[in-house]
Amino acid sequence: MNRYKIIMTGGGSAGHVTPNLALFPMLKKEGFEIKYIGGKNGIEKGIIEGAGIPFFGISTGKLRRYFDLKNFTDPFKVIAGIGQCYKIIKREKPDIVFSKGGFVAVPVVLGAYLNKVPVVSHESDITPGLANKLIIPYCSKLCLTFPEAINHVRKDKAVITGTPIREELFKGKKEECLKITGFSGRKPILLIIGGSLGSKVLNDAVRNNLTEILSTFDVIHLCGKGNREESLTDKAGYKQYEYVNEEMSHFLMGADLVISRAGANSIFELLALKKPNILIPLSQKASRGDQILNAKSFEKNGYSYVIQEESLDDEVFKKAIRTVYKEREKYTSLMETSQMKNGSLNIMKVILDNIKK
Repeated sequence: MNRYKIIMTGGGSAGHVTPNLALFPMLKKEGFEIKYIGGKNGIEKGIIEGAGIPFFGISTGKLRRYFDLKNFTDPFKVIAGIGQCYKIIKREKPDIVFSKGGFVAVPVVLGAYLNKVPVVSHESDITPGLANKLIIPYCSKLCLTFPEAINHVRKDKAVITGTPIREELFKGKKEECLKITGFSGRKPILLIIGGSLGSKVLNDAVRNNLTEILSTFDVIHLCGKGNREESLTDKAGYKQYEYVNEEMSHFLMGADLVISRAGANSIFELLALKKPNILIPLSQKASRGDQILNAKSFEKNGYSYVIQEESLDDEVFKKAIRTVYKEREKYTSLMETSQMKNGSLNIMKVILDNIKK
């Protein structure tokens, strides 16, 4: 018999879903029945169903800060989603709702509020995203990853918890990485993470300089959906994947150097595993600037070497790889001193403290 029921939400990108996966084992241990609400066509559907969690798909609309004709139709999808969430939550009667953000979270949190169900939300970045800005008034507590983030939200709602890290990441094995990729292990491994949607900037930088990089490294390239370069399929020492799941822990454990975007979930995983890394945050033109702030925080602490997208060219890219690999022990030792640990236990405490009495 379960002690509690929780409905979780978050979607639109893997970054709004994977932290929820990290909480599943702890929630089950505490006696929670877990259910999930996400976009009916979102990336979260396959991830959550693959984890064996009951999933409810709802109508969603994207919240944009720029002009788009869909801005005239998507509000109606959000309104429809609120109605669907209200009915689901009324029927399921959860003790609490946990939101990881993304535009799908807005109708879920409002549906919970209308049913008088407490909500705990989590913000990964230093500044809250648009979805979290909209739902903060309807939340009991907002969990924060970065200490700097407390300057951007209401103090009475904020709790600095860190971000949840999936326990399976620590179970990766280098020998499994070599087995999956077919690499010999004689060269160090460079892992490139472009995010679940991929990054043309990172993909081009890697492929433009691939011959020179392969003279030193074997390369695992997570290039994003639809971004494989078929002419490189049989290139010795180079393995490209659109997206990986179970393999990720082995790839991270096997990597000697990582190049990544600067999403909070990704960089905190690199910190937890103490992996020397180069961060290339999304530019201000392509985002609200959250990755730039995340990267600056890690650079200031000495955890990462940062290249701004506008400064990226072939020589800058190759120099960064040479520099960080040469100084990898310096980066690892600084990461070992970090006080920013796995936030799962802290978040669990906030959830338990805010359960509907």
